[in-house]
Amino acid sequence: MNYISTRNKKHSVSPSRAILDGIAPDGGLYVPEKFPVFSTEELVIFREIPYAERLARVLERFLAPDFSFEELYSFALRASEKFDGDECPVVKVDEEIYLLELFHGATSAFKDMALSVMPYLMQAAKKKQKDDLKTLILVATSGDTGKAALEGYRDAEGINVMVFYPNDGVSGVQKAQMTTTEGKNVFVSAIEGNFDDAQAAVKSIFADREFGALLLKKGIELSSANSINIGRLIPQIAYYISAYVDLASSREITVGEEINFVVPTGNFGNILAGYYAKRAGLPIGKLLCASNKNNILTDFFRTGEYDTDRTFHKTVSPSMDILVSSNLERLLFEFTDRDDKAVTELMTDLKEKGKYSVGNTVLTALDREFFAGSADEKATKETIMNFYDAYGYVLDPHTAVAVSVLEEYLSGETDDTKTVIVSTASPFKFARDVYEAVSLLKAPNAFTALKRLENFTGAEIPEPLKDLDMKEPRFLGAIKKDAVKDSVLEYAEKI
Repeated sequence: MNYISTRNKKHSVSPSRAILDGIAPDGGLYVPEKFPVFSTEELVIFREIPYAERLARVLERFLAPDFSFEELYSFALRASEKFDGDECPVVKVDEEIYLLELFHGATSAFKDMALSVMPYLMQAAKKKQKDDLKTLILVATSGDTGKAALEGYRDAEGINVMVFYPNDGVSGVQKAQMTTTEGKNVFVSAIEGNFDDAQAAVKSIFADREFGALLLKKGIELSSANSINIGRLIPQIAYYISAYVDLASSREITVGEEINFVVPTGNFGNILAGYYAKRAGLPIGKLLCASNKNNILTDFFRTGEYDTDRTFHKTVSPSMDILVSSNLERLLFEFTDRDDKAVTELMTDLKEKGKYSVGNTVLTALDREFFAGSADEKATKETIMNFYDAYGYVLDPHTAVAVSVLEEYLSGETDDTKTVIVSTASPFKFARDVYEAVSLLKAPNAFTALKRLENFTGAEIPEPLKDLDMKEPRFLGAIKKDAVKDSVLEYAEKI
């Protein structure tokens, strides 16, 4: 299996090279040359094996022969040690609806699912490429990727990590997780702007060949831990397959029966992994793309126009406060029949005009695979309250958006397909807003809210989030959004 650029199909590299580069030299994203297909017989076998082996088998199909099953399995086993019990349990809510909990890792968010194994892939890739350069990983985060990357790569040999997050665009718990992070090879900075500003700054650095050459002279190469890196995206396919076979194991479905997934969506990586799982043979009916008040993806799937000229909203689901969904480029590549020239034109329009449009052929094809909906702040908070009242289950705001969109879908469609809601974070990461939603009371700050939410609901604060307020912040202050490159250069001088 090799990987090609969405903007130049002739540019083909090995999996290890794609993981190291993070982004193609032309600015495109790496995608598999073709999709492996898991047979029904293989899915039956998956029912009998633990998650670590499921993950290794998925990675093998996408990364072999560059990576062997044995080494991938060893990586998966080491990653599994970072989870509290089952990595991704499926919780039955009622006869047709299930929650896939992806927040039992080291930072209590779904980003741990990939970033617990990605550092091992990165280090192995360096050895395979005989790469003795220092690797500097740049991360733009809307809240969860940052801490997951910091934790995953903490003190990794030959690798340093820089994380940039919007100063007023993450929850108090998320901010504390990042600013108090440990490790000798990490750097964290807030920026005065939103996530799109942070992502644009990081992507511009990757695209700046002169800057890259300057770093190379210092013995440093750049890479990414965002889902623009195929090494972050491929591991995410495994939990879709795992959820499916777990439902089969518990006799909720039979192997071969289709199920739907509803995914809270910001940068489009999580739901794209679900689409890749479908392309790899997983029986998925509809993928429901759930957006918050920043509903640019909903508008795109309904009209075919992606237009960033709109108000940016700060919401109670901050990890979805995104207007430029990078991974949508990979989806467009597939739905234009892998037309790299068409994708390049669309991305050029986005950069130069702030928008692009796809034709009716693409829009009709997308409509067959996806449903898109959104939930505003009122609907999100009401969903948290109503779900808790109905089931005694505490949703985080992002998962609440997904539940609300599922309700919207079911109100307009006759579809009795069993549906899995992808639950992306612990509600305690957003304790202040969740506590207010379930109790109708306010807390003075995030840390008081953590304890009050635990007392009110009886749910336990996850271990990674306990005593955050007792830790001393290491990284304070914020930089202007146009100062990111200078900050990278300054840090590079020290490593």
